[in-house]
Amino acid sequence: MILTVTLNTALDLTYQVPALRPHASHRVTDVRERPGGKGLNVARVLAALGHEVTATGFVGGPTGRVVQEELTAMTGIVDALVPVAGATRRTVAVVDARTGDTTQLNEPGPVIAPAEWSAFQEAYEGLLAGADAVALCGSLPPGVPVGAYAVLVRRARAAGVPVLLDTSGEPLRRGVAARPDIVKPNATELAELTGSHEPLQATRDARRRGAHAVVASLGAEGFLAVTPEGRWRAAPPRRVHGNPTGAGDSAVAGLLSGLVERLPWPDRLSRAVALSAATVAAPAAGEFDRAAYEELLGRITVAAEITAA
Repeated sequence: MILTVTLNTALDLTYQVPALRPHASHRVTDVRERPGGKGLNVARVLAALGHEVTATGFVGGPTGRVVQEELTAMTGIVDALVPVAGATRRTVAVVDARTGDTTQLNEPGPVIAPAEWSAFQEAYEGLLAGADAVALCGSLPPGVPVGAYAVLVRRARAAGVPVLLDTSGEPLRRGVAARPDIVKPNATELAELTGSHEPLQATRDARRRGAHAVVASLGAEGFLAVTPEGRWRAAPPRRVHGNPTGAGDSAVAGLLSGLVERLPWPDRLSRAVALSAATVAAPAAGEFDRAAYEELLGRITVAAEITAA
């Protein structure tokens, strides 16, 4: 079983409009609704790949009930979300059908009480006992300590469970120091963490700060991975246009599924890049176009920079 943690779950709404214009009214031509937050996106992709997944995090209020109802209806995902008094947030992605550009609006999430954070940690400890790997994903809702991911990384390591961390800012900085097995920042998050805008130097510095392996997302250029086994760049054969929401989460699913399947790093990276690109091609946030994924998978270029990290 793979465990995904989404402390700031959401109900993702995707609106499509013919053309997005500031200061104007718009007629929405398509509406899609999905359980969201980075870890739930990861869980959905892992389940589609055939893995058993348990999803935990916080959920509350009327929006939270919708999230749980839709999550329960999905095949292959076990709902282990922890209830809280506050209401789960919503996120709105507005897709311009003319250009393919997406405008994202994210609510902050409910305020988590100390007792609710303690209840989650107790539940997390129990779930780790049956996990083959764990993904810690996304932002922290108000009230959760900024060092929360560092705490969860250390507990996973103490339980002998490989852990992937995908967050940003101070939670990432503190989480990296707890020595996660993999971190997956994008270029901006990596620069904020290390102070360097040169990807190779920044990924090497992130490893020195504690991460066992660093896989940096470079947007349309693919991924740069710096690991104990080597360094690779992985890129799609062409630029894919569409909605990028959830593309990084699909990459996390590719990396984590490859880890539990014991695939070599080049194969993990090929899967991550293909899933990421196929998610951009999909119409709804947090999903991937399977035909595009299967077509792209064998065409990903993975080049070793040097033989050892």
